[in-house]
Formats: sequence, C-alpha cells, structure tokens
Amino acid sequence: MVAVKPVNISSMECETEHFLMTQRQLDEIAKEMGLDPELHERLRYPKRALIVSIPVRLDDGTVQSFTGYRVHHDVSLGPAKGGIRFHPEVNLGEVSALAMLMTWKCALMGLPYGGAKGGIRCEPWRLSQGELERLTRRYTSEIISLLGPAKDIPAPDMYTNEQTMAWIMDTYSTNVGYTVPSVVTGKPVSIGGSFGRQDATGRGVAYCTRRAVTHFGLSEKNVRAVIQGFGNVGSVTARILHESGYQIIAVSDVYGGIFNQDGLDMPRLLAYISEMGKVANFPGGKNISNQELLELPCDVLIPAALGNQIHKGNVSKINCKILVEAANGPTTPEADQYLHEKGIVVVPDILANAGGVTVSYFEWVQGLMHLFWSEEEVVQRLEQIMGRACNQIFELSNKTGLRPRMAALRIGISRLAEAKKLRGLYP
Repeated sequence: MVAVKPVNISSMECETEHFLMTQRQLDEIAKEMGLDPELHERLRYPKRALIVSIPVRLDDGTVQSFTGYRVHHDVSLGPAKGGIRFHPEVNLGEVSALAMLMTWKCALMGLPYGGAKGGIRCEPWRLSQGELERLTRRYTSEIISLLGPAKDIPAPDMYTNEQTMAWIMDTYSTNVGYTVPSVVTGKPVSIGGSFGRQDATGRGVAYCTRRAVTHFGLSEKNVRAVIQGFGNVGSVTARILHESGYQIIAVSDVYGGIFNQDGLDMPRLLAYISEMGKVANFPGGKNISNQELLELPCDVLIPAALGNQIHKGNVSKINCKILVEAANGPTTPEADQYLHEKGIVVVPDILANAGGVTVSYFEWVQGLMHLFWSEEEVVQRLEQIMGRACNQIFELSNKTGLRPRMAALRIGISRLAEAKKLRGLYP
C-alpha cells in the first residue's frame, strides 16, 4: 500500500519570504531551548487558514471580487486573537506569519489567547466609505464560522479602525440575533469599546522604549529618537516620548520624512498633519527620504511602518543605540544578528507593540463582565503588564546572552509548549 503524504497549508502559497523569516526565528530558538521535535513541528505551520472571495458592488454599479484571509496559528491557550488589515500586498504567507507572531506575543504577555490574523487584498484608499462598509460586511459573513467571543476576536490593523470593527460587530450580531460586543476589540467606546485602546500600541511602544533606555544604561536626558511611520502607532509614540522629554529629531510617513537635529516641535507637527495629511514640507523640518531617516545617527530608532525595512542592504548603515520594533517584523533575521554583534539592542516586535493586544484583552474582559474601567485604570494595568514582560526579557537576555528577541521567544514558546504538553495530542 502506498503511503499518501497529507497536504498542509505549506503546500499552498504560505511559504513567502515573510513567513519563512518568522519560521526561521522559531527554528533558531527551538534548537537553542531543546524544544521537543514533535512540538516544534506542530508550531511551524498554522492550525487552519480560510481564503475567501468577496464580491462587492461598487458605487458605479459594477461588481469587483476581492480576496480575503483569516488564519489561526495556534489556539492552545485560548481563543484566536489578531487584527485584520486592508492592503494590496496582503497574502496567505504574510497573514500566516503575523498569526504566528501573535501566538508568541500573547503567550509572552500572559494573555489567554492564541494567535490569529486576517486581511483583505485591496487598495482601501481607492474605496469610498460605502464600498469599505460593504467589503467589510461581506468579508465578515464569509469568515463568520470562525468568529465568536470564545473562538476568534478580530481587532484593527493596517488601514482598518474602530469603524471597521463596528461593522464587523454589527454584521456578526445581526446574524446571531443579539448584540455581541466581545466579538471584536478596538471598537468605539460608545458601543462597548475600552478607554485607552486607540493609543494602546503607541503607548506600549513608548513605555518599552523608556524601560529599555533605563535598563541599558542610556542617559534619559536629551534622548534623540527617530520614528519611521507616522500613523496611529508612530504618532502616539512620538507624542508620548516628546511629553517625556525625548527629542524627536525625525519622523516619516509613506510620502517621505522630515528632520530637525534640534528636535521637532511635536504639537505644531501634529496640527500640521491634521491639516495637510502628511509630514512632508513641515516648516520646522528638512525633507528627507525614508531611507535617509533610517540611517540618521540617534539614540533610539523606532520603525513603525511595514515589515522588512532593515535588511542586509542597509543594516550596516543603521546608527542607533537601541532599536524598538513598533512594526511587525521590520528587521530580517540576518540584520537582527548583525545588529546584535554590533552592540545595538533590538527590542523585539512581540514585546514592543504588545500594548494593543493587551488593552484588547482588557476590552474583551470588560465586555464579557459588562463592567468598564476608566482610562487611568487601563493605563495602569497596561504599564504593569508591559513592565513585567520587559523585566523578564531583559533579565533573561542578560543572564543567558541571548539577544532580546530570542529571550522573548523563549519565554513565550516555553509557555505555549507547556500548555500543549499538558493538553496532549488528540488522536
């Protein structure tokens, strides 16, 4: 009898560069920590992936079909948790990689979640508000079998926001016949969202930055910071660090960057962006490219844009003391190792940008309890959890010589491995 090799997700379009990069990180730490080979094999690919076609009637009356994805990497610790992004480069490999990172992130932060991610391949800036609503609702209906407060809880991500989450919540609630606030997080406060959720990721990045500066011996006076990406996460990070006394000498968005060696006037810049929609040509700064921004001499570099921004082609020109990954996967494994050997501390994404999922957890709990917290309570609880994770990672890194990313992965994967061992393997 001829043995039939089972087909898994890897035989489809999963093995993109982004996914393989994330998988290599797992392989590296699995070898270092002596992870059981069977557990290692189970963690290398997602548990399930759903690819859907989303036909939408556009404003001009024509119908266009979009492709959507929802991936669960692992759900051993609890329901799947992860954002939904709208972007033309969304594909199964990217979504699978981000779902895997969410698994490590939730385990690292001690949250009772597994990792998930979703997305729609589209150009959201070309769609009207009505088209975005119809796209979101049809996507929700196509993946609704995966969703639920005890199954899968989406959140905002790139080019999605609290309005997107409100549409998902309403579509799900309409289908089940009653209002279910806890089916999503990151929704408006008026329909069950949490105070502090919108700023949570940027606040977490700023908090990790301050802790890293203190832990690794930099003077907290006149810290010079550079931020690539000035969306919600980057702008909130910049504002909070500026309020803490940091000099934000350069920022950028998709259109380019600006630089002022004496520090940008953040209140004026935020007002300028609110009016103009971009940072370019701000009167208080010199226009520079995104590539020039990454190579500026500074104390702290914070990539808060897309993945793979720091790679073998530019890593030798990175000139910071601490790099804080506000984006998901901005540093390739080769660049990460190079920076470590060069003495540059990299605060990994699964720690630095974990503020969003942490406050999403708070929102989910509040919705289930029908008991809501003040913004002060949310911020206090966030800083407590972020501080605990920072201490654990930095101390393990110092003790073992592991770079912070590997220390973070070791903590998160160890917790997940223990859960999987205890639960066993269903026949």
